[in-house]
Amino acid sequence: MLVLVISDPVPQPPSAVTAARQSYWRWIQPLIDAGTVRSVHAKLGRGAVVLFDVASHEALHAHLNAWADIIPARFELHPLLDPAAAQDFLQTQAAAR
Repeated sequence: MLVLVISDPVPQPPSAVTAARQSYWRWIQPLIDAGTVRSVHAKLGRGAVVLFDVASHEALHAHLNAWADIIPARFELHPLLDPAAAQDFLQTQAAAR
């Protein structure tokens, strides 16, 4: 299950959370290595955009809670379709016409 997550950290001076931000990158690297995170990008200013590939809502919930323990944030979630699945869906709809 692909989910794009955009974080909006709680307002704090960036210098006050430098250690937490470094800890975040150490936390997310094993998820990248395992393929659970397909991509991660830092937002200008603060925050991140992460593409998760998880097996369940519960797995995503666990990752977001771990993330929020490191850097408290509001998360915007966007469930996504794989490009091939999106094209298959369109083909099915076109065939039904």
